Amino acid sequence: MKFETDLIKGKLVKRYKRFMADVELENGDVVTAHCANSGSMLSVKEAGSTVWLSPSNNPKRKLKYTWEIIEVDGQNVGINTAHPNKIVEEAILAGQVQELSGYATLRREVKYGQNSRIDILLEDDAKPTCYVEVKNVTLRRGDNADFPDAVTSRGAKHLRELGDMVEEGHRAVMFYLVQRPDCKIMDIARDIDPTYDAELKTAIKRGVEVICYQCCVETDEIKVDSPLPVAF
Repeated sequence: MKFETDLIKGKLVKRYKRFMADVELENGDVVTAHCANSGSMLSVKEAGSTVWLSPSNNPKRKLKYTWEIIEVDGQNVGINTAHPNKIVEEAILAGQVQELSGYATLRREVKYGQNSRIDILLEDDAKPTCYVEVKNVTLRRGDNADFPDAVTSRGAKHLRELGDMVEEGHRAVMFYLVQRPDCKIMDIARDIDPTYDAELKTAIKRGVEVICYQCCVETDEIKVDSPLPVAF
């Protein structure tokens, strides 16, 4: 996924009210950027960190900038949760996700379950329909990429709905996209959300598959890089 505009470099002053962040630009101006991430952003919100913003030319937008990337220990991390579906879609269409290859069509945001929309729906006359739910991962602890970084009842609901799809005869996949390149393994943050951990274990027993890939994060593009093993 290439950024549509050149990103602007700055220093993070603070993230607040979940969806806002103050950033000092290189010219000294302090701007308020939209933070498209509803999680706690544990490990990726330290004040003083180098960040990159995308500018908007839409005159109707209240906030002109969107926070896209933060540098942590010399590595770029993509924090914008609006991007993972597109990043995964591009990787699937390019044949980079072997586990999800060979389908005739790909659709996004298709209604299913209980008032939900599946992130990616893969269809082919020769095989079961595949429901793919994508989750963004930014939390790193030690060498682990951990999910979630906050309690997510919505995430637990998605796991139950994926299990329902398997029981209806379809294929269901939980796809964790790690928007950073510096982890060795993916695990569940059981200490943060034990309920999600339990729901995932149940979903796997019901036949839900788990896929994890990490990203190469650059200031002009974020793309799927390589598979990341899971610890569960």
